[in-house]
Amino acid sequence: MFGRALATLVYLVPCLGKIYEDVAQLPGLSYDFVIVGGGTAGNVVANRISENPKFSVLVLEAGVSNEGVIDSIVPFFVEDLLQPNIYEWNYTTVPQPGLNGRNVANPRAHILGGCSAHNGMVYTRGSADDYNRFAAVTGDAGWSWDRLFPYFLKNERWTPPVDHHDTRGEYNPALHSTTGINSVSLSALNWPIFSQHVIETTQELPDEWPFLLDMNSGKPLGLGWQQSTIGGGMRSTSATSYLGPEFINRPNLHVLLHAQVSKLVDPGSENGKLTFGGVQFAQGSGGAFFTAKAAKEIILSAGSVGTVSVLFHSGIGDQAALTALGIPTLLNLPSVGQNATDQPVFHLGWTVNSTQTLNAITQNTTLFNEDYAQWNRSHTGPFSAGGTTHLAWVRLDAQTFASNNFTDPSAGPNSPHIEVSFAPGNFVTPTSSNSISTGIVVLSPASRGSVTINSSNPFDSPVIDVGFLESEVDVFIGREAIKKVLGLFKAPTWQDYLIAPITDLEDMSDDVLDEYIRNTAVSAFHLSGTAAMSAENAGYGVVDPDLIVKGASRLRIIDASVFPFVTSGHTQAPTYVIAERGADLVKETWK
Repeated sequence: MFGRALATLVYLVPCLGKIYEDVAQLPGLSYDFVIVGGGTAGNVVANRISENPKFSVLVLEAGVSNEGVIDSIVPFFVEDLLQPNIYEWNYTTVPQPGLNGRNVANPRAHILGGCSAHNGMVYTRGSADDYNRFAAVTGDAGWSWDRLFPYFLKNERWTPPVDHHDTRGEYNPALHSTTGINSVSLSALNWPIFSQHVIETTQELPDEWPFLLDMNSGKPLGLGWQQSTIGGGMRSTSATSYLGPEFINRPNLHVLLHAQVSKLVDPGSENGKLTFGGVQFAQGSGGAFFTAKAAKEIILSAGSVGTVSVLFHSGIGDQAALTALGIPTLLNLPSVGQNATDQPVFHLGWTVNSTQTLNAITQNTTLFNEDYAQWNRSHTGPFSAGGTTHLAWVRLDAQTFASNNFTDPSAGPNSPHIEVSFAPGNFVTPTSSNSISTGIVVLSPASRGSVTINSSNPFDSPVIDVGFLESEVDVFIGREAIKKVLGLFKAPTWQDYLIAPITDLEDMSDDVLDEYIRNTAVSAFHLSGTAAMSAENAGYGVVDPDLIVKGASRLRIIDASVFPFVTSGHTQAPTYVIAERGADLVKETWK
């Protein structure tokens, strides 16, 4: 995609309130609540707790400001944003045996708003089964779909697309809220020729690819229109929504940027449980450390990598591993960093006989600049949307698993095993030809990995091993997915539209398909589960159902690391909901 140097127009965002760049600007370093991480979850928690003017809240964010970051603001620039840059930690996994020894990028946000500021903006809640499994594992009905559904509505502000097209038949309004905080909408650019073929597939192959009016009902099986966290032609993030001007100007809410937390400090004991009095962090290149004191709670919202890194360096984790690194163990919790789960994704592509594709924009400097100018004028046009337009959710037959001696890894009968995304552009290999592509995601992988440390220096990179495709059932699901997608493109509607596959997998053996998956799969950026919640009396897990760290007091984790299982979809919406309920749990404790 073209660099921003081609653009001559500048988009300005309003200056926000109590967001500080320098620790010296803070009025003090003593608060009721200190939140580590200003990401998808952390900003939700900060917003909700600071609704009570009696509570003072400090958010410590290691990353940079989201203000004026055009690659984050403009939905079309998402692919540029996901390249190595200052807005992420630029992590990679260790070599993955399941990927034939490749190590792959595992992006983690380094910007206010966290992954909501640099993800694909896809809004999917997952299946009701996912949350009912959460409730079953934790013994807490509060994590069930029915109990969490109001939190989805509390989070969501349904927003009409900026092209104001008729959205009837593209979603179910009864499932959505117009009174929440974070914008969600349908695409304002439907690529009519491409979209017509996608939707006609559901009419020509209704048994295999049924039309789905709304994938956020809790029963997401089928093919329908994608929903995204976009409002007014701009990306909506936890920073632009939950830290919007009406919230960030609260006198009891402060956010400090460039504040990288090293560990929790001032350990003590309360009713026989471990407590910490503060959070140590560094800011700037001078090497100075500062301590923010928390009178009531410390809340870790640094994500599936950052949260466990802070725990380890604070002496919370597997005792043998900590001892080997010379870190005194304050709380022996072997599950810290374990259960790491991510969803592998790979792509298929075809050249097409239509110029109505992303290639027409990215390969044409004049058109690119015209479309960017249109976005600067009105936030409309191609730049107001991301690359994908439709999503399909596919479940394999139960007998398919049984006949191959596999156990079904999904959460239940209404949960998909496979996601297929549809884009009027090529995400497979760079090409100047007009093309389309599908992304195929293994949604409920059986494979597990870990996030660990190999140094006592809290600023050294952690070790990320997601265990991609180490379980054969994951490869099997991916292989079956390829066969199903190849079948989809045999529908009559595609015959005069497709020219040729970018990689020809038709009639290839299972071994060839397996190798294609292992050689091309990458991360879907949905790493979760590294500080999983479990039942209060369970001998495993990291947090209890109230998200308080087991064996600790006044230390809570609220982010995607607490998922016991990854949800069968994108993790953004579930993380918002975890944060909304988590904030209520905090407020209930201190009411």
